[in-house]
Amino acid sequence: MLDRRSPSRRRLASRRQEPDRLVVDGGWINGRSTGGVLRLHVENRDARRSEYDRIQFTPRPGHADYTARVRYGPTADLAGGGIFSGRMTVGLVAAGAVAAQLLEPLGVRVAAYAEEIGGVPAEVPEGLDWTEIGIRRDSNEVSTSDPKAAPAMEQAIAVARRVGDSVGGVVAVRAWGVPVGLGEPFFDSIESVLAHLAFAIPGVKGVEFGAGFAAARLRGSENNDPFRWEGDRVTTSRNRAGGVLGGLATGMPLTWRIAIKPTPSIPRAQQTVDLRTHQAATIRVGGRHDPCIVPRAVVVAEAVTLFGLADLAFAGGFLP
Repeated sequence: MLDRRSPSRRRLASRRQEPDRLVVDGGWINGRSTGGVLRLHVENRDARRSEYDRIQFTPRPGHADYTARVRYGPTADLAGGGIFSGRMTVGLVAAGAVAAQLLEPLGVRVAAYAEEIGGVPAEVPEGLDWTEIGIRRDSNEVSTSDPKAAPAMEQAIAVARRVGDSVGGVVAVRAWGVPVGLGEPFFDSIESVLAHLAFAIPGVKGVEFGAGFAAARLRGSENNDPFRWEGDRVTTSRNRAGGVLGGLATGMPLTWRIAIKPTPSIPRAQQTVDLRTHQAATIRVGGRHDPCIVPRAVVVAEAVTLFGLADLAFAGGFLP
């Protein structure tokens, strides 16, 4: 999972060489957990402070530079984005890999893919299982499960990079095998927990479940999912609820999406301010930044889904 997040193998990603080598410091012996605290870390060896020192008094548009400096003061260390950097997602991915193993006894499987990049949509049939989605997704540079859309998505990223700009997109997540009733009502509904985690991913600006905002344009008769018997199991004939009713899993596949903004660090000139002189300023962000973070965010979305569901499974007694 960490390899999927790393930019090292991606032609259209950051030029940083970050192998994301995982070190397990405790809680693990000979391939098994000890019952103690499982401690993992990944060291970042390819950091360059100089680019950030140069712009420390001219906050980057679209970044947390200004808000963080107001909150934490002028000594806040924002090199590499600090605690607001996309590098922070390495911990989310590591936690998701652990959660995937915890959920195995329940038969829960999660797969995500890029559903849209730079305005180019993907068409992925609802009937694909998690294995097929993964095979399709891992066969291209942009982590989409629509092989026909992949070249156009790659082109959109490449064009943006050539002109010093960036693009955003949408990541779709599907989860199979989520037990009926998993989740908690009100504050800790499946949607509440996963949305909370999604907004910990830098760059996420929107979340929807099932039909999402499209449901606002439907009538109740169109949006409701009719129940039916499938053998001795209750299912629905469609899944506009996204596998969740009342904050609890219905047993249908859990489907949700996250919207990711264009990478704000771009070499194109942007207007900002100088915090020392109180004058207007122009900034060109240097360094090695992704022209689109969507392909690398796919595995992060999977990870937060996995440990969000694992948390709910423990809380609800679905796991011992």
